[in-house]
Amino acid sequence: MSLYLDNAATSYPKPEPVYEAVNRAMRDVGVSPGRGGYRRGIEASRLLFETRESVAALFGIGDSSRVVFTHSATEALNLAVLGLVGPGDHVVTTSAEHNSLVRPLHLAGQRGVEISWIEADRRGFVTPDQIAAAIRPSTRLIALAHCSNVTGAIQPVAEIAAVARRAGVLILVDTAQSAGMIPLDVSSMGIDLLAAPGHKGLMGPQGTGVLCVAEGVELEPLFVGGTGGYSSGVEQPDAMPERLESGTHNLPGIAGLGAGVDFIRAVGLEVIRKREEELVACLMDGLGVLPGVICHGPLPDEPRGGLVSFTVEGIDPQTIGFRLDQEFDICVRVGLHCAPAAHRTIGTYPGGAVRVSPGYFTTDEEIGAFLRAMGKIISSP
Repeated sequence: MSLYLDNAATSYPKPEPVYEAVNRAMRDVGVSPGRGGYRRGIEASRLLFETRESVAALFGIGDSSRVVFTHSATEALNLAVLGLVGPGDHVVTTSAEHNSLVRPLHLAGQRGVEISWIEADRRGFVTPDQIAAAIRPSTRLIALAHCSNVTGAIQPVAEIAAVARRAGVLILVDTAQSAGMIPLDVSSMGIDLLAAPGHKGLMGPQGTGVLCVAEGVELEPLFVGGTGGYSSGVEQPDAMPERLESGTHNLPGIAGLGAGVDFIRAVGLEVIRKREEELVACLMDGLGVLPGVICHGPLPDEPRGGLVSFTVEGIDPQTIGFRLDQEFDICVRVGLHCAPAAHRTIGTYPGGAVRVSPGYFTTDEEIGAFLRAMGKIISSP
């Protein structure tokens, strides 16, 4: 039986209610929200609203109209960056970022925005003092990941947000590796813009994501068009979330996302976080006794998300990934993980690393099977 250890890319399997919600939305509802006043159209709109409310509750957002549905965290990050900053603005970010944030920032830079790239340390961390030192009078935005997809380092976002608040600067947080796995409250943490994928820790289907926009933060849409209402004018409506949600929603995906979020809230984020910490600790302990293995990222007493990246002396990461798949039917992620700057920072560029990311449904026995497979690969390279 296949062993899946790439939950940092996409969580699998999903909770059973997620599959049921997608199926019901397609079979029993089947129409677009906001596009008809008949009963099935109203039901579609209700599903959309209920998911928006669930996401808002998960992230501590009082007004669910500030939750914008996107098709990915990548789209959400593009919307946040390109919808906010323009020529003459300055953005502070880090060397630990995923290309989903790096590339919109690079595009903004080509359009006249100045970008400061703060160097993370070899474990993947930056400090609030580093961020504070980079702020200028023209700084409009601080943008960074809560948890690195390469090292698992969890940045001190609340402290960095406090730095931003004192300087009158907005903060955008990429929660691709923390949403649904680590408690997040945008109000208490001081987050202005939060981007999250639906298909990772939130346990929804691919093709879903959210951007949470704090009250008072105004963004220009990435694109405009039909919103299901305000049909008489040629201008994009100002009301949220319609201003940032043109086109037909992915209702089956959003229904599945709602079921995933409801599952998380029912189980409890603290329970999920504790379970993933146990699995990661087991991985670290097991890898630590294998010859030639170097685990990258935070030290055992430092905050780490639900993943471990490692290299093995004398064995290419691609070879390890290939053998795990072909000989043991184990799925892991190898290479640069769409974050080359992060690998340069920790010294694993250009070869990259092997990334293992268990999920809430991963068993202790599966971790043991992975470690035994690694022992065999190392002993017979």
